[in-house]
Amino acid sequence: MAAKLRLDHPGIAAILKSAEVASIVDGVAASVGSAASGHVTAQGVTVPVAVDSYVSDRAAAGVTLRHPAGLAVEAKHGVLAGAAAATGLEVTRRGA
Repeated sequence: MAAKLRLDHPGIAAILKSAEVASIVDGVAASVGSAASGHVTAQGVTVPVAVDSYVSDRAAAGVTLRHPAGLAVEAKHGVLAGAAAATGLEVTRRGA
């Protein structure tokens, strides 16, 4: 007879929002940001790379190119995707 498995959803949510998980997420995001910094230029200007931490249903962080041309630079050169891959993250197409 198969044993029943019941997930502790509130417990899982608490772990995903914990300081320990946030620290790990922040560290990885900082590594991606560092790998991308200094490698991005748009119209001859070095594009600043920003790392922002936040909590939604879990601890999270975003790495962005803070420049009006940041999206175009990423689309053309894939700087953030390359930095994420160099940091050891698996980079896939959205929805894939």
